Amino acid sequence: MSETTVAAICKDLDGDDRWMSIHKHFVAVCKEKDPDVMFIGDCVLESLQFTDYWNQQFVPMHCLNFSIGTDRIQHILWRLQNGELENVRPKAVVLHAGTNNISDTAEAVTEGILELVRTIRQALPDAYIVLPTLLPRGQQPNRLRDKNDQVNRLLRERCTGISKVQIVSVDGGLIQSDGTISHHDMFDYLNLTNVGCKKVFEPIWDLLHQILTENEKERDLTPSE
Repeated sequence: MSETTVAAICKDLDGDDRWMSIHKHFVAVCKEKDPDVMFIGDCVLESLQFTDYWNQQFVPMHCLNFSIGTDRIQHILWRLQNGELENVRPKAVVLHAGTNNISDTAEAVTEGILELVRTIRQALPDAYIVLPTLLPRGQQPNRLRDKNDQVNRLLRERCTGISKVQIVSVDGGLIQSDGTISHHDMFDYLNLTNVGCKKVFEPIWDLLHQILTENEKERDLTPSE
């Protein structure tokens, strides 16, 4: 069994207990809000909520963002198993995890992501689970980019046929013809700028809009129709 499939509390290396405080805040928010969409993950989704694109496109969808920048898969798994999926019934969950599991193999990262999917499905059996592909990272081609590509391939193979789980390719346009990534798209070659967010998350917005619209149509149907 890989450690990516075993829930773990993030070590408090700084000594200020911020990670646990953030988790407790998320659990409290679950008791107060009624989101249609939840974003759960790591730095890629955490930084998204501080962009104009988030405010313009996703806030109107009634979204919650339960992402912590440094989280590895096992930390997200612990959070989900300890209250962050309680008292909510979103129509869709957007999950991005694994890019921080630097020392784990592509196989281990894939297994960890699938464990997250199983955990979400158990808690929210009717929700769509949307998996953006892991983004490329680093200005120049590197082994972590290659590993993320491998994870994406494995996930496509293993998620085929799973009901209400959809992988969305979101890395189009980030890698330039010479193999580099521009700081205009990823300011630190890991997290996205406003320009990068539009490139990456436009297909996610399109899919979420489709899911929410379909839900509205189903709710509006009457027996006579």
